[in-house]
Amino acid sequence: MKPLLLMVLMLLSTPVGADQARILAIGDSFFATYSQSDRSIPDVVAHELGQRVTNRSVMGARMIYKLPLTGAMGFNIARQYRPGPWKWVIMNGGGNDLWLGCNCSRCDRKMTKMISKDGTRGEIPSLVSKIRSGGAQVIYVGYLRSPGRGSPIEHCRDEGDELDARIARMAQRDQGVWFVPMADMVPYGDRSFHAADMIHPSYKGAAAAGKRVAKIIAQTGG
Repeated sequence: MKPLLLMVLMLLSTPVGADQARILAIGDSFFATYSQSDRSIPDVVAHELGQRVTNRSVMGARMIYKLPLTGAMGFNIARQYRPGPWKWVIMNGGGNDLWLGCNCSRCDRKMTKMISKDGTRGEIPSLVSKIRSGGAQVIYVGYLRSPGRGSPIEHCRDEGDELDARIARMAQRDQGVWFVPMADMVPYGDRSFHAADMIHPSYKGAAAAGKRVAKIIAQTGG
């Protein structure tokens, strides 16, 4: 079995609540990057709060993913979630659906499948509603933007802004749902928040994003 698949299976087979974590993180590579070096965004949240965070995010995961086997292994973000003693669920997703699914071009149909313009329908609101029904509060985390220099996601800016706007509308409807944008974090021309691929966060970017998320949890009572 390939090492990546083995790692995912081990992650997803860990009993829920086995480490008494009350915070769950689900999503794609924005959360999974640096997870093996204890410096991922969920790791930063854990360090900032002094609490354990169970990170089930998977590199390449999507909100809309139809293959059953690999979907069950976490490539479908909704399948990363399982009920548990969660007080908070930190989540992200949608970037791979837009960037890989439609190349950030003519993505209206795919974006609407993920979340409608008013934020009430689609895969994202459905998953958030499921999580909320289990009693957890939800923090939906947006993506970093390109600094405008040499990034393959530079042309995804408009789609990213629209996705953020729809998620923000969703969050406004429920006091237990928070949207934490990252669109304003990277100054123009500053490459230091991104890794060498100019897509994923650098250690600096992950630390800054994790601190934003932790601040919300700390301000609302942890």
